[in-house]
Amino acid sequence: MKAKTKAGSAPSKRGATSIPSVKELQALIRGAGMRSTASRIAVLEHFYEHGGRKSHADMFQALEGRGFDRATIYRILMDLADAKILSRTDLGDHVWRFELLREGAGDHGEEHPHFVCVDCGQLSCLPDLTVELSGRRPPKAIAAKKVAIQLKGVCDACS
Repeated sequence: MKAKTKAGSAPSKRGATSIPSVKELQALIRGAGMRSTASRIAVLEHFYEHGGRKSHADMFQALEGRGFDRATIYRILMDLADAKILSRTDLGDHVWRFELLREGAGDHGEEHPHFVCVDCGQLSCLPDLTVELSGRRPPKAIAAKKVAIQLKGVCDACS
């Protein structure tokens, strides 16, 4: 299930969308088969309000004044990613970064390659890029589409 925005809402300059009401967030969470809790709602509100990619540490720091512990925030992020409400990306530094999946935002739920700038760390989606493998028989994980393709280099802004 994907997070739905209010009709006509568009991402702001910071990449966030309009913030759904608590009832809408509860419906989204329950629609994914989870209990609606104050901590889950707080995490989703933060993503809708601020947008962007956030690590577990980023989210804990943003919500630390609300009394949620680190383990709870981590479990929520993983659960929301498993429910396809958030995307989960590793830029190669072994830190998961989470981002709100939004309809009309490039359908980030589909598997596609990414470009990571080695200077500034900017992550760019490359949904129209096709990667073709040739030569030896590829691992079974590739046929099962259980892989992530990342291209690394220097982005246009840094070069």
